[in-house]
Amino acid sequence: MDYQYLLYHQEEKVGFVSLNRPEKRNALSRDLLQELTGLLNQIAVENKVNVVVIKGIGKIFSSGHDLKEVYGCEPPELSKLFKTCFLTMRAIREMPQAVIAQVHGIATAAGCQLVAACDLAVASEETLFGTPGVKIGLFCSTPAVFLSRNVGRKKAMEMLLTGEFMPAGDALVHGLVNKVVPAEQLEAAAKEMATTISGYSASAIATGKRGFYQQINMEDFQALSYASEVITLNSTTKDAKEGINAFLEKRKPTWVD
Repeated sequence: MDYQYLLYHQEEKVGFVSLNRPEKRNALSRDLLQELTGLLNQIAVENKVNVVVIKGIGKIFSSGHDLKEVYGCEPPELSKLFKTCFLTMRAIREMPQAVIAQVHGIATAAGCQLVAACDLAVASEETLFGTPGVKIGLFCSTPAVFLSRNVGRKKAMEMLLTGEFMPAGDALVHGLVNKVVPAEQLEAAAKEMATTISGYSASAIATGKRGFYQQINMEDFQALSYASEVITLNSTTKDAKEGINAFLEKRKPTWVD
């Protein structure tokens, strides 16, 4: 399909999605979000890749929602806009592929939310993260959801209440990103991570991702009971049997999914 605000290409088992609205700082307009949700759902159904990398074209990753769409809108229209963003976040969470954010420049407001919603994130050293809505009287309530599930409460509230930027180094320390590298190494680092994961069993990745998010907010032993059921079923799959047998035979596994 042709997209107005996205670019997409596939390299072996990795799909690369680029936000392509550089003249608007990759603002997450309603149209862009609808395209992104549709593309992610299509990737999920086709199941041709094991990993998806989301990145931005131009100087920054994303500045968040397009404020021109927010200003002057009545509540029913605003609700539709934020529902559209909700569906994008849900598509990331529910798709069987691992999703990596490749972040550079700035990721603010809903752009920061997008990073936090991804399963993994790699950032360049100069990247700044922020939820600056409070500075314009629009508290970043929706970005707060995934932000607070990545970093500690105090740090999340600091970002939300002050609106100040978090440098990439701090984002690594507080758990918003997995890896920070020099700008010239960003693409290679994200691709290396994606390629490593994409070489594993698609069914194992899907099972693990779904199970991880199901158990994360459970009580410890409720989570362990649930995880025990998941790994029991996982152990019966063709890929699990192949992987175990390959390990015992000291050879590389051949995934059949």
